Amino acid sequence: MQLRRVFVLLLISFVSFQAVSADTASVPDGYHLRPGDLLTVSVWKETELQSEVLIRPDGGMSFALAGDVQAAGHTVKELADILQTKVREFIPAAVVTVAVKSILGNQVFVIGKVNKPGGFVLTGPMDVMQALSLAGGTTPYASPNKIKVLRRTGDHLSSIPFHYRDIEHGQKLDQDILLQNGDTVVVP
Repeated sequence: MQLRRVFVLLLISFVSFQAVSADTASVPDGYHLRPGDLLTVSVWKETELQSEVLIRPDGGMSFALAGDVQAAGHTVKELADILQTKVREFIPAAVVTVAVKSILGNQVFVIGKVNKPGGFVLTGPMDVMQALSLAGGTTPYASPNKIKVLRRTGDHLSSIPFHYRDIEHGQKLDQDILLQNGDTVVVP
């Protein structure tokens, strides 16, 4: 009976640890924050100064005592330093912690004749072939030599051709470009 109770306690502890660790997203050290990312911001020993903050479409965010801050384009550490400097005007010994809870602001999309169309989070460099792989590959009815990558730069939308069969045969490998946030791979 005692062994069973210990096992149950260990199981509960493991499940609790998994739930806590699943609350934050794992991001590479050099990751630059983007609009749509969800952050957890807290000030050590100040329970009132802990909140989840969504980076707005304009790249800004608001946090108590720090006011409005530009977050997009900064790393997590850079943003923590900026917030800490602002909060220390009111709490001199403040220690600010920033954690990324969700990186939904950094996505590419694959649509059309693929097995699993949708949005895919960019946690690191991803090329067209990798995005197609995440989408489960093309369907038998796809036109793999007519794939396009749609990329918006400011107000301009460009279409970048991608010929799957060339890549499949080891030719014209330079067209397997690295995707950028917001790119859409269209498979007709």
